[in-house]
Amino acid sequence: MSASWLSSRRPLVLGAVMGLGVMGAVAAWQGQASPEPVVPPCTPGKVDPERLKAHVRTLSETFHPRDHQHPDNLERTAGYLADALARAGGRVSSEPYSTGGASYRNVIATFGPDSEERLVIGAHYDAAQGAPGADDNASGVAGLLELAALLGKHPPPMRVDLVGYTLEEPPHFRRSTMGSKVHARGLREQGVKVRAMISLESIGYFSEAPDSQRYPVTSLRLRYPTQGHFIAVVGRTDERALVDAVHQTLGATGGLLSESLAAPRALKGVDFSDHASFWDEGYSAVMVTDTALFRNPHYHTPQDTWDTLDYERMARVVQGVQCAVGALAAPPPASTAAR
Repeated sequence: MSASWLSSRRPLVLGAVMGLGVMGAVAAWQGQASPEPVVPPCTPGKVDPERLKAHVRTLSETFHPRDHQHPDNLERTAGYLADALARAGGRVSSEPYSTGGASYRNVIATFGPDSEERLVIGAHYDAAQGAPGADDNASGVAGLLELAALLGKHPPPMRVDLVGYTLEEPPHFRRSTMGSKVHARGLREQGVKVRAMISLESIGYFSEAPDSQRYPVTSLRLRYPTQGHFIAVVGRTDERALVDAVHQTLGATGGLLSESLAAPRALKGVDFSDHASFWDEGYSAVMVTDTALFRNPHYHTPQDTWDTLDYERMARVVQGVQCAVGALAAPPPASTAAR
């Protein structure tokens, strides 16, 4: 990941202050909050925190370093993902491409029946230079692999693709060689309909310490938690319904505090992960995150190690994402479908 922000039990809509010499954005209420979405009941499957820990430790130790200068390690990581996704019951394929004289690949696992639309859940498996990348983003990848195990046991009613992306970190971030850009661009060129995309980005660091949660806009501290004890759902202002739906399913599983943000893309950090690649191609997408650099003091450092993460809360995040997949994959009500 390359940055982050935040919100509350109901999304805060942030207005961008644009003009000559613009320096950022100012938080502002935009009238009353929209009604909470009605989400179907969900009983998530069991997620073993020790399995999450084993994945994160393997990714951050065995395959370290996982940056763009070590394509061999990235290929070994891709193989690890492909094997785990296949064991979970996914139909696994690769999306190879070359850049800078080296070869890289996204790893895709498909669950559920072929359908006109699909959901995409993704996490990048590379790490910043010099960092083991336990939270950023072995945590998201571990969550993806455990989500695969759940979907393998309980197949969704529509096609769901779980994708491990390569080359999210600089210097490829926001460039055409970013793994998620390659994938989203390919989907658009093929005319694939994507109902929604969820990016799992740094989901393992939590803290109950006072002032452990920081914000890019100081005024947010007056309204939102100053403890880093929650998971966040982040999306664009014009996709608030999707933000709300994912937020509510994460919060409904029990034992997990969930916050959310619907904001203009101009607010720094809102587009700092793989979901933005889908925005660029006209698809709806949100990010699920612990807010990374605005909470984790080890962000992009050698101290971002497996033993600094909270695997019990990570497990609840994965359960919440399973429920989000179920809610988003559910067929629309008959009255809606008939319109």
